[in-house]
Amino acid sequence: MRFLITIIQLTWGLAQSLLGFLLFLVNIKHKHYWYRNCIVTEWASGNGCSLGLFVFVENGLRFKDNIIKHEYGHCIQSLILGPLYLLVIGLPSFMWCNVPYFETWRGKRKISYYSFYPERWANLLADKYIREN
Repeated sequence: MRFLITIIQLTWGLAQSLLGFLLFLVNIKHKHYWYRNCIVTEWASGNGCSLGLFVFVENGLRFKDNIIKHEYGHCIQSLILGPLYLLVIGLPSFMWCNVPYFETWRGKRKISYYSFYPERWANLLADKYIREN
C-alpha cells in the first residue's frame, strides 16, 4: 500500500511533493522516519507542514504525535485533491497559520486554529483513516 500511495503522491500530488522534497533536502541533517505513508522530518521551525509525501514537525515538540496525526490528514487531502491541494489547502492553511492578522483575530475571538476548514478537514480525515486502519 505504501508503494501505491507514494506513486500517487509523486504523480497526482507532484507539485506539493516536489516542494516537500526540496524542504526535505534543506533539512537532510534532521531526524527522518516513516509515519504510515509519509516521510516525517523533525525540523527547527515552530510550525508543522505537510507537502504531499513529506511532513515536517517541530523537533522535540511535546505533543508531536497529535501534530503528526494532523499533518497526516493533510497528506490525505493531497491524495484527494492532487494538483488543487496547494491552492485549496496549502495557501489558505499557510496564511491562517502565519499571517499576523489571522493570529490576532483567532486570539481576540478565542477561535481554535483547527476551526478553519483545511485544519478541521485534516483532523477529520486523520481520525477516520487511522481508526479504519
